[in-house]
Amino acid sequence: MSEIADTVGLRKSSLFHHFRTKAEMYAAVVNRILGEVELELTRSLAKGGTAVERLDRWVDALIDLMVRTPAHSRLMLRSLFEDDELSGALPEQREADERLERIILQARNVLRDGMAQGEIRAANIPHTIQSLIGITIYHFASGDLGNEIIGTSIFAPKEVERRKQEVKAFLHHGLVTNSATDEHR
Repeated sequence: MSEIADTVGLRKSSLFHHFRTKAEMYAAVVNRILGEVELELTRSLAKGGTAVERLDRWVDALIDLMVRTPAHSRLMLRSLFEDDELSGALPEQREADERLERIILQARNVLRDGMAQGEIRAANIPHTIQSLIGITIYHFASGDLGNEIIGTSIFAPKEVERRKQEVKAFLHHGLVTNSATDEHR
């Protein structure tokens, strides 16, 4: 808490004025991040289009957000996979859980729409969403390992654009039907 207070230019006691515990502060931060993610993804989907176009914009929006705020990816990864600190009893945590459910529902709906329209092959939607999380959020949370594997900063503009293209190519080759790919070109 002292490090956080120093970083934001407050006294430790000021932090405890707003948050009684570290878990409460962590839940509030995660909730804020998920709020930004939900807003950006909702905006990307509101533009309409085919399921493939919406999925592509959804991926772009998520990657753009991870790049704009690099710390988000690590916090999101931790909150998604290691949130043992949080019991779910805090209002901020419940709100974050609801936001995450809505984000997942967005992805589920795009995939379901694409499958119903024949643009996206039949696939297990929960597993596909889990894969989307892995290939987007983990990549930007990987830090030095990611930089080492890629050979340069994963946040370099050229590498960010390359990541978008790689994720979409992966999805298109794994999910998108040939007829939808032909129409999308």
